Amino acid sequence: MPEKSKKFLPTLVVASCLIGVGAVSYWVLTQQNRLAEMPVGTNVVPQDALLTISVSTDENHWQQLRQFGTVQTRAELEKNVTQLRDRFLTAYGYNYQQDVKPWIGKEATIAFLPPELNATNQNQAVLMILPIADQTAARQIWETPRSQQTKLISRNYKGTQIQETQSTGNANYSAAVLDQRFVVVSDNPQITEKAIDTYQSGLSLAQIPGYTAAISKITQQNRFAQVYINIPVAVRVASTNPTPTAIPQGLARLQENQGLASTITIEPEGLRLRSISWLKPNSQRVHRVENSAGQMQRRLPAETLMMLSGGNFQQLWQDYTLTSQSNPLTPFPPENLRAGFKSLTGLDLDRDLLSWMNREFSIAVVPAPTQEAQQDFALSLVLMIETSDRAAANKSFQQLEQVLQSRYQFKTQETQLGNNTVTNWIAPFGTLTATRGWLDNNVAFIALGAPVADRLLPQPATNLSNTAEFQNTVPSELNPNNGQFFLNVNPTVKALPLPQFLPGQSTLLKATRAIGGTAAVSDERTIRYDIFVSLEKDESQIEGSKESNSSIATN
Repeated sequence: MPEKSKKFLPTLVVASCLIGVGAVSYWVLTQQNRLAEMPVGTNVVPQDALLTISVSTDENHWQQLRQFGTVQTRAELEKNVTQLRDRFLTAYGYNYQQDVKPWIGKEATIAFLPPELNATNQNQAVLMILPIADQTAARQIWETPRSQQTKLISRNYKGTQIQETQSTGNANYSAAVLDQRFVVVSDNPQITEKAIDTYQSGLSLAQIPGYTAAISKITQQNRFAQVYINIPVAVRVASTNPTPTAIPQGLARLQENQGLASTITIEPEGLRLRSISWLKPNSQRVHRVENSAGQMQRRLPAETLMMLSGGNFQQLWQDYTLTSQSNPLTPFPPENLRAGFKSLTGLDLDRDLLSWMNREFSIAVVPAPTQEAQQDFALSLVLMIETSDRAAANKSFQQLEQVLQSRYQFKTQETQLGNNTVTNWIAPFGTLTATRGWLDNNVAFIALGAPVADRLLPQPATNLSNTAEFQNTVPSELNPNNGQFFLNVNPTVKALPLPQFLPGQSTLLKATRAIGGTAAVSDERTIRYDIFVSLEKDESQIEGSKESNSSIATN
């Protein structure tokens, strides 16, 4: 071999090794950064967990949270947190402030696991994961009996000691320490074993397809909480519920999704949620990457109470139809909606209406002018739809008006609003029921209820998007976006009875000023959502909360 080649070979080997070491080091560092972003205990939570909540143990966060809401909501929060905390700690004779706070890390994770399909006990099991930040303090407390009334049984499972309480008729609590890193506590001994298996095998929540990548997109340094919903498991649990509620039905529409996650931060005026959903890796359905919404709020008057907008109504219907197939929990099956529309109007929903509704849309609630509030309607439901085929839209409206006249004895009447022609639909008893028209060459509107057309035409100078309520509530970081939501809670609740979605809903609404949301399609398999909940504040609690000692972070 030539001398130069002999000298060159060691240099090449050394260079290759350095490059390899650098690549490995970079990979390790990036993986460590990603793991640091993950909720605590992710590598302990089994993959079939239905719901996980990682919450801060920082007392400052809890003091900030107690500044919001009403007396009732604060009392309910304290009660629920105290019950959950004591449910696990009291069984072992522990006190959070004395026995847990000295060693716990910056956040704790609670996982809810579904019952086995054939299990006699159909209650969800709860797994609590407490990270150990001070091993010495934790070991001292762990090895010291805390209550003479509590009898513990110790057993070994795959090299890990488990301490169990004797059954009191309600639950058998069990706890274990994993590698001096985590304390895991559960109300079901089998779940504790499952957590140990998960930790040892590595087949944890972190290995669910897309989980790590999704969480990294919504992580926040100073987060208060992080929530993850396992959609496939949630749909399975919902399908076994004999009395399905609105929330499981909503989850069922997401059955091709793999997960839904949200990071919650506390801000001076409320709570901000950075959320993300992603599809299963084998999902046949993919998202259409289209973010073309953002104009409708400029067409609505400033006093609008509620608005929901989207980028493409036709695409929304197609997605709903696709996700509703073979789904027994769909609250409004598409075929029923089609049949109902056909029966009422004689028109084909897909051909006569949806075919031209292929651009941005909005649905809004607008109050009647004050002087007209005592008339037939106090509110107007305003629908706006942008179209690329105005002729087809006009044809549909004309067909619909013919049906109203022939079947339901409505009268139609054209009037002028400035330079614009609108058509009023008048009920048999002479009540103005609706007004339709065009805001410009390609945006059709229908106002049902209170007469508010003169507040849409011409386009209002002071519109919804200009208001402080809208700007302070609706997130603007996702730009461009595929739709937004705005709800001015107090006046809406007073003027419009809202359907019951949650237990204690009225109490929660009293503590809420406004809710805003923005959605954007990131790619074919991912959608981002930003939500802000503006909350009522009790200034007396700002100082009082500093002296309070009841939270997950205090006794």
